[in-house]
Amino acid sequence: MLFAVSLFATGCGGQKDGASQKPRTIVTCDPELDDNNSMIRFILHSTDFQIDGLVYTSSRFHWRGDGKGTTQFIEGSEYDQLGLGPQTSWRFSPDERFIDDIVDAYEECYPNLKVHDPDYPTPEALRSVIAWGNCDFEGDYSQDTEGSDLIKRNILDDEPGPLFIQAWGGSSSIAAALRSIEDDYKGTADWDAVYAKVCEKVVLCLSGDQDNAYNKYIAVNWPDIYVQSLGGSMGRYDNSEYAYLTSPDWTAENMRIGPIGALVRCWGDGKQMVPGDVMDMIGPYKGESVQELADMGYIVWTRPQPVGTLYSDGDSGCYYNLIDNGLRAWEDPTWGGWAGRWDPKSGQPRSGHPSYMSTDIMRMHRMNVDAANGKGQPYSFSGFCARNSAADEASAFPNFYPEKNLSEAARMKWSVTPDYEDANHYPELTGPFDILAAPGETVTIKAKASDPDGDELSLKWWYFPVGTYEGELSVDDPSSARTTFTVPADALPGQTIHFVLQASDNGTPQLVKYLRTVITVE
Repeated sequence: MLFAVSLFATGCGGQKDGASQKPRTIVTCDPELDDNNSMIRFILHSTDFQIDGLVYTSSRFHWRGDGKGTTQFIEGSEYDQLGLGPQTSWRFSPDERFIDDIVDAYEECYPNLKVHDPDYPTPEALRSVIAWGNCDFEGDYSQDTEGSDLIKRNILDDEPGPLFIQAWGGSSSIAAALRSIEDDYKGTADWDAVYAKVCEKVVLCLSGDQDNAYNKYIAVNWPDIYVQSLGGSMGRYDNSEYAYLTSPDWTAENMRIGPIGALVRCWGDGKQMVPGDVMDMIGPYKGESVQELADMGYIVWTRPQPVGTLYSDGDSGCYYNLIDNGLRAWEDPTWGGWAGRWDPKSGQPRSGHPSYMSTDIMRMHRMNVDAANGKGQPYSFSGFCARNSAADEASAFPNFYPEKNLSEAARMKWSVTPDYEDANHYPELTGPFDILAAPGETVTIKAKASDPDGDELSLKWWYFPVGTYEGELSVDDPSSARTTFTVPADALPGQTIHFVLQASDNGTPQLVKYLRTVITVE
């Protein structure tokens, strides 16, 4: 599935600079700490997306209840593992409004943010797409809700796709929208056309299947909807040299600043999404040992970090490839970006099929407590935002960890900086997105680089081995914006070759911009 048609495909004699487009997206999320932090990063990058929905939803970890005393019990749930019976709600505050809180803080910072990028949406525009979805129970997609209706309208409208629908929590609100479409059209003369339209348009970006709504309904009734499957976990890299990017000092200086930064969750910040939540020792943590936390009644599902350490935003992998950094990774799942890529040679299916996230919290707790007492190893927790593909050529795929975190820090600085000259901004690159060339032809790639702050730029063309031509390649002058490249004589018509121009400034924090040029052999 090629998500978008590139804007220009020309020979070197008539190159045209490419023009970026904003991918269209809807976010659904539950009130988890990492969803909160992912939403903050998402809003700081809201210049990069066409945001058509911010929808509260539920998951196996958080559901609101219907307020009528109706209970739910699912075997293997967190409350079942804790020895509790049916519940009327689970880890969901009755006055939950974390999305609204973030947009309120954004409104305070909006005058500053638009100084640094006029594309920031108005607070009113963001508020207009906030909606409550299927929050009452885990995996319940039987009811139409404000949020599911919003999703349904966007799916059925005539705006061209793709429409990236993200699920950072469960998929129940998305499933309810699809179920409602099926209710309206299945069995009618329009069904085949509607089904084809939906499956062609919708791309699901799932942070796992957190409520079984995907496996129980979407995968069964809409098997042709594409599910983003990326080999994007950066856990294969040793990022110890970048540990400072989550350290207490870095977090205090760069992230916990201003109205938006005040909402960033970190270890020991004194907050809980739901007061008294035994699963959430993150905010109340004051430096206690694992055993002390267990004695206080907390379920220690992850190893404590120093007070002030930035907490994970583990769902951001759902949208990293949508960010307008110049890599255009959302245009094709094989191209790769900050969230990774789908590798056609991995043996994994093109469309993902996430399994139900049946986390064994008590096993995690026991392993961590035992390890703290010298028995065995602690549980090693990894996020679910992007599934690893087999052998994604770690040495060939760049480690984008520092770039994406420095980008967020720069934007957080924008939120508290009223004057343009007092903050750093991204380098600017222009050049061709697409070039047609014959085997043996020498192509001149005409790019231009500049920096709005007058910073010194370091330029580097690098070969991104994600195209269909296989082999080690390089441009003739990798440090010049304008360079040449000779297409291999054995290249076949239709094969593609990807080069990326990376511009890095010397500002603080350091920012990068990319230009991906795809050479198609004719």
